[in-house]
This record gives sequence, structure tokens and C-alpha cells, in this order.
Amino acid sequence: MTTTEVDAPQGLRREFSLWSAFAFAFAFISPIVALYGIFGLALSAAGPSFWWGFGLVFGGQFLVALVFAMLVSRWPLEGSIYQWSRRLLGTTYGWFAGWAYMWTLVIAMATVALGAAGFTANILGIEAPSGTTLALIALVILLAGTAVNLAGRQALKIFMLGSIIAEVIGSVVLGTWLLLFHRQNSLSVLFSGGGAEMDTLAYLTGPFMLAVAFIGWSFVGFESAGSIAEEVHEPRRYLPKAVLFSLTFIFVVVAYSALAIILAIPDLDAVAEGAVGDPVYATLTTALGHGVAKPVEVMFVIGFLASFLALQTSASRVIWAYARDGALPASGVLSQLRGTARIPRVAILVTTVVGATLFLLSIVAGDIYSLMVNFTAGGFYLAFLFPLIGFLVVGVRRKWTPGNFSLGRFTLPVAAVAVVWAVLQFLNISWPRVAFEQRYLDWSVWIGIGVLLVLGTAILATVRGRIVEAAVIEDAELLDERADAGA
Repeated sequence: MTTTEVDAPQGLRREFSLWSAFAFAFAFISPIVALYGIFGLALSAAGPSFWWGFGLVFGGQFLVALVFAMLVSRWPLEGSIYQWSRRLLGTTYGWFAGWAYMWTLVIAMATVALGAAGFTANILGIEAPSGTTLALIALVILLAGTAVNLAGRQALKIFMLGSIIAEVIGSVVLGTWLLLFHRQNSLSVLFSGGGAEMDTLAYLTGPFMLAVAFIGWSFVGFESAGSIAEEVHEPRRYLPKAVLFSLTFIFVVVAYSALAIILAIPDLDAVAEGAVGDPVYATLTTALGHGVAKPVEVMFVIGFLASFLALQTSASRVIWAYARDGALPASGVLSQLRGTARIPRVAILVTTVVGATLFLLSIVAGDIYSLMVNFTAGGFYLAFLFPLIGFLVVGVRRKWTPGNFSLGRFTLPVAAVAVVWAVLQFLNISWPRVAFEQRYLDWSVWIGIGVLLVLGTAILATVRGRIVEAAVIEDAELLDERADAGA
């Protein structure tokens, strides 16, 4: 396909600022989702000393974020991981990178909706909700979120702002209140884990690494600022900052909130024995009473909804980026921009249909929620590995041309350590250690990879011949960026 066969510029509107891009990435990660989604699991796995895992995972992910900041400053294109990987090591390589990323986003979107459904059921006074009830509540959340996304970027920005306010109150203010007035444990509990019968090495290589695997789910999404790159003013200047700042801010908030909750838990032994199903809710209820706990849960739901919206937006933009390149079936329909806001409405609706299908499966197939949680954690790190490895290969070949953001002579060492970290964390997450009664759940990541590989290979074979050259899209984006700068 030639340049004349593609309209340029592509037509997305640049309505996001640095603040909007930061808020988007912040909402995607969401300190509430990042913490409360894994807190009970990590605490049960490794005891209070799992808290140190936040620092370990943040350190590794910050190296990844540095590489992504360099990539987005060079190629500020919608679809992020897909676009970067394609330009680093070719179309087929990039296609599978985006394929893994796209499905991880959609499945994570549905997972977050189901997580929000549990909090919503508590607020509504539904005790011990069935799987069907949770799926129906999640469907309502899915439809409501879709309506906000279809309304356009202004509605999205307003909701993101509200979510940040709610999450700061729900995390920082609440954490401070717990530390000041409801502290039950000393700082020494942070150095206890595994029990007296377990030596340090066995603890670090066993329970602690399992907790690190759970924590890995808490620090993804910073790359999402790149998913909306062509909707941001001055993306080469702003997006590297949004990537790095969002991850750092989330780490500070999550680590602080986790510390406050650990020190406020009334009975750590009961939690360790599994007698407390939800240690976060139980601690809040004990400290604040049921009357105060309910409004706090409302803030939690807002955090989950914001994360859902950011996930759905990112997934729809990746689908749209594929379709613009002619890299998916029905690309002509999927790549259309509609309404005065010029957003990819069909792509958004596709995510809605897929999400609803997953909710239906959760009713029919039983514990699909655990399957989705397990896969999304591994799926993000798998998707991250594509551009990281591609960047390292290009760097070793001395073919990397830096953009506005660069680490200079530290570029290659940082990239190498980031690859090592991502490989080890992916293996740690995907390792089929015995953690569930249903053994297949321990293989969730590998089952998902196998299914996506077979399905993706079949689809790529049907579209490979009509994928637009990367240079065509880059030229269109550069023209649009220059037009925005001159406006």
C-alpha cells in the first residue's frame, strides 16, 4: 500500500495535556486497585514483610519505564507497545506484541469490573453475592463505563480528575488516619514472615517471591500514556514525564497505604491463618465502624471505575491502531472515527462485547475470575518483554536513534537490566507453582499464551499482505503533530 492510499493526517484530536496523560496513567494503575486487588493474597502468602516487595517491584518497573519513556519520545503513536515493537524488530514481531497487549488489556478490563462488582455488592448490602450476581453488577459497570467512553474525551477527563481526588482521599488521607489513631502493630512486624521454622533463604525464594508475583500486578499501566499518544499535545515532550511520574506517584501512594493497613490490622495471626477473608475491609470496619466504611467503599468503587475506563480506552486505541494499519479483520469499520469528538466508537464497542462475553463465561464456567487475574499479571509482563527485547537488540546493533528523552551512555545498561528483570518477573508470575485446588489455574498464563498464539497466527495469516507500511503512519502522525504545534 502506498502513501497516497492512506488519509493523512489520521484525524484523532489532541485534547489531552500532560496533566491528562498523567491522570490517565494514574487511573489505569489506580492505587486502590493496585493495593486492594493483591493485599490479601500477598499478606497470606508472605506475612507482613511482603511490604518490602513493593520497593523491589517498583525498582524493576522503573527501569522498564525508563526504556518506555525513550520509546514514546521517539515514536509517540497510538497503540504504544504494538507500535514500538513493530518499528524495532519488524511487523510480525510487533503484531504479536500488540496481540498479547490488546488481549491483556481487555481481560484486565473485565477483571477490574468484576472486582468493582464485589465492592458494589457490599455497598448495596448484598451478603455473599453469587457469581451470577457479581457478573450482572459487572455488566452494569461495563455498560456505564462504555457510555462515559463514548461520550468523548472531556467526559473521560472529568471522571479521571474525580477519581484522583477520591483515590487520594481513599489512600493517603485514610492511611494517615489509620497511622495516627488506629495503629495496632509495631514496625517490627515488617520483618516477620514465614514463621520461626522457616529460614531466611527459604522464605525469600518461596513465600516472598510468590508475594512479589502478586505485587507485579500493582505496577503496570504506566505505559498506557503512550496508548493515547496521538491525542496528547506535544507528546514527545510530555509523555516521557507522564510515564515516569505516574509510576513513581503510584508507588509512593501504594507503599504508604499498605504500611498503614498492615500496622492497623487488629489480628495478624487470624489473617495469616486465613480466618479473615478480606483483611482490608475487616480492618477498616474495625477501625472506622460500618458507618464510615461504606463511604470509603464508595471511593474504592470510583477507583475501580477509573481503572476500568483507562483500560477500556487503552484497549480500544490498540484495536484502532491495528485497524488503521489494516492489521485486523474488518479494519475498515474498526478504524473509523465517529462523532464530533472523533473517537473510535466501534473499537470501544468491541471491548464491551468481549467483556460481556467474559462475564457470561464467569457464570457458566465457574472460577474464571482467578484465571483472568492470573493471566493479566503475566500478560502485561509478556507484552512488556517485546519492546524491551527489541530495544536491547537494536541498541546492541548500535542502530538506536534517540528521541527527545534519552539516558545517553546509560541507555544500554538500563535496557539490559530491565530485560533481565522483566524476564525473571514474568517467569515468577507464570511459574505453575501449586496455589489453587484446580491445577489448571496454576497454568493460567501458559494456557492463555497457547490459545492466543494459535488464534493470532491464524488471524495474522489472513491480514499480513495488506498491512500498511510503518513509515506511512509515522508520516501521517508527524504531519498531525506539526499541525497541532502550529495551531
